[in-house]
Amino acid sequence: MVLLLATALPSAAQDPSAALRSEMVRSQLAARGIEDQVTLRAMAEVPRHLFVPPSYRARAYEDGPLPIGHGQTISQPYIVAIMTELADPGPGRRILEIGTGSGYQAAVLAATGAEVFTVEIIPELAESAGKRLTELGYAKVRVRQADGYFGWAEQAPFDAILVTAAAEFIPPPLLEQLAEGGRMIIPVGSPFLVQTLMLVEKRRGKVTTRSLFPVRFVPFRRQS
Repeated sequence: MVLLLATALPSAAQDPSAALRSEMVRSQLAARGIEDQVTLRAMAEVPRHLFVPPSYRARAYEDGPLPIGHGQTISQPYIVAIMTELADPGPGRRILEIGTGSGYQAAVLAATGAEVFTVEIIPELAESAGKRLTELGYAKVRVRQADGYFGWAEQAPFDAILVTAAAEFIPPPLLEQLAEGGRMIIPVGSPFLVQTLMLVEKRRGKVTTRSLFPVRFVPFRRQS
């Protein structure tokens, strides 16, 4: 079923930031090849400015990442959109996110109707993201403060796994928690250089990987 993006956009009268999101979707996402209407609708709905610190809200819909504290960032809208599109989200899908950050990517996934499980290693970010997601009504998102390397085994398997920090290799526990036919999107490479966004798929018990394009993410943090 094809969803018409135009019917999903809130009006400027209902939400003054709606016009900014509409322009973001048009110029930053659709113009660069994001075609999935479910993804575009979610990006048009989620109030990105509420997921950044107040001092950066005027820049929330710009084409780039923004700092959110603790050495972390909210990803560029295009990166959020393409990772969402690759995950093929929607109702009935169970998705694990590693690296909650401000909660924006989790909110976008939840806006597609997916059930979202997100893990954040930094306690302050896990707490603030969980509170923010609850206050904004994203009831299908569950937040856990833990080392994302180990995923969330009790809730596995997952139809998709999104990793929003650069790992030097694909964590084996995440591969184990990926469902048959599932997809993982993860940046792989040195945290001090440009990394490669990888698409990992599990089919008939076999894992295949495909390099997509260069990216730059914050390092994958581990508990000491």
